[in-house]
Amino acid sequence: MSIFQNSVLKTFKQDEKLVALRWAAFQNYKAKIEAIKDFKEEEYQDGFLKDIFESCLGYTLKTTNPSSFNLEREKKNETDSKKADGVIYLNSEIIAVIELKDTKTKNLDRVQQQAFWYLTQHTKAKYVIISNFDELRFYFDKSTSYESFSLFNLSYDDFSKLHLLLSFENIKDETALKIKEKSNSFEQDISKKLYKDFSHFRTLLFENIVKNNPNIDKQTLLRLTQKLCDRIIFILFAEDRDLLRANTIKEIRDEFINQKFTNYKLYDIYKFYFEAISQGNDKLQIPKYNGGLFAVDELLDSLIIDDFILDENVQILSNYDFASEISVNILGHIFEQSLTDLEELQANIDNVNFDKTKSKRKKDGVFYTPEYITRYIVENTLGKMCLEKREELQIGSQTLISPSNPKKLTKQEQQTKDNLQEYKNWLLNLKILDPACGSGAFLNQALEYLINEHKNLQNDLALMGDLFASYMVEEEILEHNLYGVDINEDAVEIAKLSLWLRTAKRGRALTKLADKIVCANTLLDTHIFSEILGTGTLVPALPSEFDIVIGNPPYIKEYTNKSAFDGLRESPYYQGKMDLWYFFGCQALDLIKENGLIGFIAPNNWISNAGASKFRNKVLEDGKLLEFIDFGDFKVFEDAGIQTMIYIMTKSKDNLKYKFKVSRVLDKNINHDEAIYFLNTMKNDKFQFFISNIDKNIMKDKILNFSNQEVEIFLEKIFNKSNFTFEKNEIAQGIVSPQDFVNQTSKNILGDNFNIGDGIFNLSLEEYSSFNLSNEEKDLIKPFYTTNELEKYWGDKINNLWVIYTNSSFKNPNSLDNYPNIKNHLDKFQEIITSDNKPYGLHRSRDERFFKNEKIISLRKCKTPTFTYTNFDCYVSQTYFVIQTNRVDLRYLTSLLNSKLIAFWLKYKGKMQGDIFQVDKEPLLNLPILKIDEESQKPFIKLVDEILESKQKIKDYKPLLDEAIKTNNFDREIALKKELENLENICTTNEKTIDQMVYKLYDLTPDEIKIVESIYE
Repeated sequence: MSIFQNSVLKTFKQDEKLVALRWAAFQNYKAKIEAIKDFKEEEYQDGFLKDIFESCLGYTLKTTNPSSFNLEREKKNETDSKKADGVIYLNSEIIAVIELKDTKTKNLDRVQQQAFWYLTQHTKAKYVIISNFDELRFYFDKSTSYESFSLFNLSYDDFSKLHLLLSFENIKDETALKIKEKSNSFEQDISKKLYKDFSHFRTLLFENIVKNNPNIDKQTLLRLTQKLCDRIIFILFAEDRDLLRANTIKEIRDEFINQKFTNYKLYDIYKFYFEAISQGNDKLQIPKYNGGLFAVDELLDSLIIDDFILDENVQILSNYDFASEISVNILGHIFEQSLTDLEELQANIDNVNFDKTKSKRKKDGVFYTPEYITRYIVENTLGKMCLEKREELQIGSQTLISPSNPKKLTKQEQQTKDNLQEYKNWLLNLKILDPACGSGAFLNQALEYLINEHKNLQNDLALMGDLFASYMVEEEILEHNLYGVDINEDAVEIAKLSLWLRTAKRGRALTKLADKIVCANTLLDTHIFSEILGTGTLVPALPSEFDIVIGNPPYIKEYTNKSAFDGLRESPYYQGKMDLWYFFGCQALDLIKENGLIGFIAPNNWISNAGASKFRNKVLEDGKLLEFIDFGDFKVFEDAGIQTMIYIMTKSKDNLKYKFKVSRVLDKNINHDEAIYFLNTMKNDKFQFFISNIDKNIMKDKILNFSNQEVEIFLEKIFNKSNFTFEKNEIAQGIVSPQDFVNQTSKNILGDNFNIGDGIFNLSLEEYSSFNLSNEEKDLIKPFYTTNELEKYWGDKINNLWVIYTNSSFKNPNSLDNYPNIKNHLDKFQEIITSDNKPYGLHRSRDERFFKNEKIISLRKCKTPTFTYTNFDCYVSQTYFVIQTNRVDLRYLTSLLNSKLIAFWLKYKGKMQGDIFQVDKEPLLNLPILKIDEESQKPFIKLVDEILESKQKIKDYKPLLDEAIKTNNFDREIALKKELENLENICTTNEKTIDQMVYKLYDLTPDEIKIVESIYE
């Protein structure tokens, strides 16, 4: 759980004389240890602060010097009357909180939540110190990582470290922060260096194996290379962590070099050691590890490998300190990077170009999950379930009292012991699944949590006099609790290796994982779940046997990777425009037991995407959201431009109406440390926290929007005022034409005779003029408009682009025979045209009536909702929706749609991508329009007409102003600038007036108006 790198700690110097002086003072504390063990919490809290913090760490208590102090006992929170046991001040501000218990509190994890609650109540606080008078924990930044010190057994070196981190002088100098930053930098540097050395070794090894073993196909050799690398990594790890003798790699090299009567290859020596690790070897002092990693593999053993490959290259890797410098988490990142390397090697085998930015893993929507995310999800699924079970059995956060006579328990004490045993049995039978486990980040996090929970339980059982409290925790967890499936075989092998490395103990065989962590297609090979559960029945039906499902499922849109959906289109959960991860979301609800928990990190747009309606209904029907954490525009995955969220969900029938917690990041520029603060619900104007509601009956078949109760009530009022909604046939999306212009991809196919930007179905004015079109051909080419011409309210009739407007009837290869110029043009692009209506038809031309006559054009993605009134032929792309109705005046409608009130509605009831509005058809259909009588519409229409007229004049006057400036006609320039300013003011004033008229129309109160206006602040 250490926060700091030991090698970094050693680089920080302190006043050794001062440390020695305070170490001498610490001896007074050590002399009182036996008495301290019997002190109750309240009896010694003051004494502890004085004996440790004042005498040994340089603080001054308020009771010692009321006019100049930096340590205070029992300080009230800023927000309520509760008190921390102690606080540390710096420049009159609280920067650390202290929570104290007595020695009877063996498990400080139970105190952690309370202490961090105190931390959140003091805005400048950044440190937490928890102690039971023996163990002292120092927390920095995040609640689950800490430095721990045993005060009763503290050596001089440990005291020096405690002093470095916690003395007042070093707290004042922010030494801990500096060490943390340097530790992070060190870990990044050593991770990059090790990755570079390991990657280089594996490449050399693979190339050598390919050269020396020509009779085996390269794909098989690549798999064998990785397996050999896995074995070597285990040895590197084991030799530094006392699983094997220190310097085992050097020992292997020495055995090879010092041969006198034999002529073994270096790989032969390695194979002797592999067998010894698998079966055990007393002579080499190697216990039996087995577990499958070192099991006999005749093909692997048959490989021919040159000695030099396994000599110095492996020694370079062995020179790293895998005990203190290389954590399992660092290895996890290296393993994840290795998967991309393996893709590259595979691409080389297949003789295809490889682009790391477009690797298969990225194409398959796979991204490595940061540790703070896996930790949060595990703590709020597995951790939540464990805490609730402890509370149910009355062995929860309260301190367990040591029995006066462990051999003769009272009735209550025996009940507590029985409950602890019941909890142990429950814990051992938990089933936790990651259905897309990758290299095992979530499984390793769950493993770490369970190890800690079992060790706390062992302490509790021992306290109650259980002579059999000790058991092999890691082995029990791997055999009973953790299950993983992934489609990538290399990832599965790495996941198993990482679990072995985290749990390996000297003298204990590795747990067999081949039947728990498996390679399969989670969505298609559904029989795999009954296999890994060992039910003995291989049926395709999903067993609802898992207690917890966690993970980071792959994010794939069908249009980016159609093959990923092969075999899934008959699923009841399939629909167009969906993301592959929705299948995982539905499947998770099928796989868990009633009241089981699901924790996923995934894209945040499932609540509003048209292609997620079946998934939303599945969640409403079978699930119950407990938390929805929206990261907005903050990029959790730095190499993926996606907006993500976490949901914690339970499977429940009690889900008709309920409340749940919502958290949102408001500032996309936060860093990962601030994201950790966010997850710990620390108050900050960069974050938002509130309670929202679900009503299954109302929300079914709808997009989901989460807002606080005040906003919900207000939105309901707006909805209740409405009396008009659009019909589906009154709204259409614009033209879909995947091949509008030549891009880089199409140029690569077409060749150098084409330029990026050349028109295909869209034409520039220059291209349009150069075609010498006949009148019949001109009838087929329509004026095309973009954001260059279409603004809020007004559209410029003069277009800069044209579109070849061909519908599905142009599927016929002879359909353009009467349009020779257009035919010759499109024929040049047949190699890249992918339209459903090829060779000549647009992919989706839409009903042409929407582009003609009076209409409103709605921009689909925008910073603020943008609706344009046009009364001329106006053809647009799929980046727009078109509204056409004869049931209400379109100019009145334009004023309403462009109002701040409708923008507010769309923010909370429409679709948002971070700060960007996504005004799709569904949000438009659900707009709360208030239709009023024609006479009442006239003031709105008048204001819109003035805006349209003013914007047209602005467009007309700007070239006149340019001409006046060019010809130095100053009087004309001044007059035009004044007129343009006046016209801009008319537009601005009229828009503000419309907003006020709309507020009045919907009967908004001043406070409600403030709520609407706040989204523009």
